[in-house]
Amino acid sequence: LCFPQKLWKMLESDQFQSIWWSEGGKCVAINGQLFKKEVLSRARPQQVFATQSMESIIRQLYLYGFTKIERDFKRSASLPEFLAEETAASAHSQILYYYNPSFNRAHPWLLQTCTRRAALKRRATAAVELDERPLQKPRRS
Repeated sequence: LCFPQKLWKMLESDQFQSIWWSEGGKCVAINGQLFKKEVLSRARPQQVFATQSMESIIRQLYLYGFTKIERDFKRSASLPEFLAEETAASAHSQILYYYNPSFNRAHPWLLQTCTRRAALKRRATAAVELDERPLQKPRRS
């Protein structure tokens, strides 16, 4: 399975607590610390990805067109409420949110359009190179 398919299976599985659908199935939410322990530290037979690095997973997300979404927290003016919100925000900061318009729980058929960006760049570069070739051989003097 390719990366988006593996990700989809994980999100649809009850086996993982570190990754879930967010925003009504439009975003992927990942608890980074728990994901490292629960998914990336698995040994060979139960290994989901061929890496143990969270940075590699994030790189894959970007390669497949995901964008990181930042969460804004509104702060209260009163000190007790502010401190409670700070505690919640620091716990919440461990959670990473990623969005891809082709990766939507309500539209599973879009998963096939979720392709790796590097392949698209290579195709575009090849097309440009074809356009730049001369139509005729240059004359020799």
